[in-house]
Amino acid sequence: MLAEIKQDGRTRMNKSLESLRHELAKIRTGRAHPSLLEHVHVDYYGSEVPIGQAASVAVEDARTLSVTAWDKSMVKVIEKAILTSDLGLNPSTAGQVIRIPLPPLTEERRKELGKIVHHEGENAKIAIRNIRRDANHHIKELLKEKQISEDDERKAELDIQNITDLAVAKVDEIVAEKEKELLEI
Repeated sequence: MLAEIKQDGRTRMNKSLESLRHELAKIRTGRAHPSLLEHVHVDYYGSEVPIGQAASVAVEDARTLSVTAWDKSMVKVIEKAILTSDLGLNPSTAGQVIRIPLPPLTEERRKELGKIVHHEGENAKIAIRNIRRDANHHIKELLKEKQISEDDERKAELDIQNITDLAVAKVDEIVAEKEKELLEI
């Protein structure tokens, strides 16, 4: 019973870490990376789909992405979707290939992005602490129902705290890595 609670907590915390990585991948660091366009959706024959389902996204060089539409009629739609996204990118079209030059980040924008990274890290820590609270609540319920002893409760809560501490340390590590990436010129 306690092992299931611990495993569930560990699994949910790992999912929070994956979610943080996914959110941070959207934050532009000045280097071209296909994941920058992951959350851009295009109207593909009446349904909203991620850009990766309507075109192939590739890195041309360190500061340029190229998007090749699978259907010629989709080039304008994809270009418009990139323009209207919150990324602030200006694509240029040459035939069926859309090139997206990434402007260099200003110092002010880097600081702004650093704050966003910190905010995402805090959200992940809050999620992890909520998972810890849920696990501790389940342990207390087991104690109340007299399915475990007080010693088992204390040991289980200590184990949950250790799992939480590891997850929070991992969040700090991921955030520090992203900040370092942001400061590289």
